[in-house]
Amino acid sequence: MDFAAGEIIPIFKPYTWTSFQIVNKIRYHLSRKYNVKRFKVGHAGTLDPLATGVLLLCTGKATKRIEELQAHTKEYVAEIMLGATTPSFDMEHPVDATYPYEHITRDMVEKVLEQFVGNIEQRPPLFSACKVDGKRAYNLARGGSDMQLAPKLIRIDNIELLEFNLPKIKISVTCGKGTYIRSLARDIGEALQSGAYLTALERTRIGEFNIEKCITPDAFPEWLDKQLTL
Repeated sequence: MDFAAGEIIPIFKPYTWTSFQIVNKIRYHLSRKYNVKRFKVGHAGTLDPLATGVLLLCTGKATKRIEELQAHTKEYVAEIMLGATTPSFDMEHPVDATYPYEHITRDMVEKVLEQFVGNIEQRPPLFSACKVDGKRAYNLARGGSDMQLAPKLIRIDNIELLEFNLPKIKISVTCGKGTYIRSLARDIGEALQSGAYLTALERTRIGEFNIEKCITPDAFPEWLDKQLTL
């Protein structure tokens, strides 16, 4: 493999790691192997720290393909807690409100999920990297702002209910660029006349790259040695 000319590396992002930390770790090892001060590495699609799964890294000239890769279809498996909400729509922040959930049935959930398939408008979470007047939304949120971000048009190709075990459900989602699964969880809760937030999220595929093809950060140095000696 020629990492300077450009390669796409599917990495498994562990829980609590940021996408930026993954880029830094891989860049460090590539810089050492190529004996350069700073190797060119970028990622195609951020994963939240509390999410795991497929993170595509592009090296060298392949960084020009980042926008193309971000447009590929993605698949996720999400675990959702019903009956409560958090400010960030996930477990990064504590529960700020609780709601009844005992009225929710499996049939209700399956019918509600159907409402979110297709081209829909979705409001991104305030705790996100979206920009508002040149500032990251999460900085506004941490500063105490409770503003609502403008909705964006997104595409959801398929949603399937994998597990129903109140107050938790597990779903699989196939979607396009710009979809926030945290926002989807919030909207599902509202549609069920309750509340909801993410308790686990794993990205299982981006385009042709699925989770089985991924390399863990810890295994990367040994993997890299093998690629450069083939």
